[in-house]
Parts: sequence; structure tokens; C-alpha cells
Amino acid sequence: MKKFFREFCDKVISLHPSIRFIGIADQHGLILATSERKNLRPLLNNEETRQYAITAATRQYTRIRWQTILGKIDYTCSHYDKLLRATFPITDKNNRLVNIIIITMDVETDNFHQIIMKKIMPLVRKNAKRFLLESTV
Repeated sequence: MKKFFREFCDKVISLHPSIRFIGIADQHGLILATSERKNLRPLLNNEETRQYAITAATRQYTRIRWQTILGKIDYTCSHYDKLLRATFPITDKNNRLVNIIIITMDVETDNFHQIIMKKIMPLVRKNAKRFLLESTV
């Protein structure tokens, strides 16, 4: 696990108490780092989380192909009965998927879009070049 990815995960977890989990995966969905809220009882086991990351990466491939027409994706969101899940694609200058960031939040979080856009997205944008650099090493 690369130090940068682990540190990034720990920073995101500390941004807001409603953030349950963060995982960073490569373009194939291989998990590179995770962090979760202290004392959290995860809803998915490790194998399910691994499979979810692979599926999330696959879905991002189908979405980023439309970025040249619709504009860059900040994040996609799923609202489940038990949690909110946001996925952030990290793409290179040629619009190729490099990483995905998966974040879950408590389902009762009312202002999840504000938390994402005001707290998480600035950190993602600030570190975008570092993601690209760390993923090519």
C-alpha cells in the first residue's frame, strides 16, 4: 500500500463524522488503500468490498466515455437503504481511468452533496496530479 493513498484515505475520513469508509482502487478495481470510521461495523466483508470496487471501476469506464460531450464527472452517487455511496473517477489528460475513489456515508446524511463538494472534492482536486503520478510509478 502506497503511503500517499493511505494518508489520503485518513484525511478524508477525518473531514466529516458522517463518512463511514473510503477506498482507493486502480483502473481495474484493485483496492490500493482503505480507511474506515473508528468503531464502524462494515456492511460488506473484505471480499464483497473487493468485488464492489471491481464493479465500480467497470461502471466508471462506461460513464467516462461521455465526458467529452457532457463534461468531467465530479462524482456519481448511489442511495441505498443503509448508506450513501459516492464514486469519484480519476482520469488522465487522455480521459483514461487511472483510479477510483469510493466513499460511503451514513444514509441519514442530509447534506451529502455539500460535504462532497465543499470538503471532499477540494482534496481530490488538490491531489489529482499526485494520483496520476503515484499510479504510474
